[in-house]
Amino acid sequence: MAGTKATFLDDVCAARGLAYVRFDYSGHGASSGRFEDGTIGAWVEDAIAVIDHVVDGSLVLVGSSMGGWIMLLAALARPDRIAGLVGLAPAPDFTEALIWNRLSDEERERLLSAGRLETPSAYSEEPTIITRALIEEGRRHLLLSAAIGIRCPVRLLHGMADPDVPHRLSLELAERIVGNDVRVTLIKDGDHRLSRAEDLALLGDTLDDLIWPPAATIAGRPTR
Repeated sequence: MAGTKATFLDDVCAARGLAYVRFDYSGHGASSGRFEDGTIGAWVEDAIAVIDHVVDGSLVLVGSSMGGWIMLLAALARPDRIAGLVGLAPAPDFTEALIWNRLSDEERERLLSAGRLETPSAYSEEPTIITRALIEEGRRHLLLSAAIGIRCPVRLLHGMADPDVPHRLSLELAERIVGNDVRVTLIKDGDHRLSRAEDLALLGDTLDDLIWPPAATIAGRPTR
């Protein structure tokens, strides 16, 4: 929750008089617990707990990378609370499509026998820890093999130069979502983080358009 995009959205919402909540999943950032003990289901429960006990009214969920998967699962769990979704390089099903399917036979054997696998991280000096529980539990939450019953407005931003999550994943996600108000914006030179000044400006504009569409404005001012 101390990341560039999260703090940027805090400032954007404060300037627009919007309530805003950011939090770290268990085992992430300032939250207690160990990352290697976490699973997709546990982190979805974190998000749902915030929705149920911390905030009121309709919500726009914003999720980046893995958070995009969590965002989708939370929206499916609480459809009556969700007014819209904004995904940045969303990575649904990444435990299967982007981790398990890319492992060698030797790496899979080591993961299954030892229960964990350490791989180099492009974003930290510490290795990324992949656990058997993360992979196996993640299979209970896969979305891209069937229609996704989300009908609220959805906006997806994805860099075409993303080395971690292929931008075609956002196109596939848009096809799977059953609602029609789904838009994908591709940033040709955008990376996975989408944290440059121009990326953040696009994120702010996307949120504005989602919350205050043009038909809801008078003389350039929001009507609500």
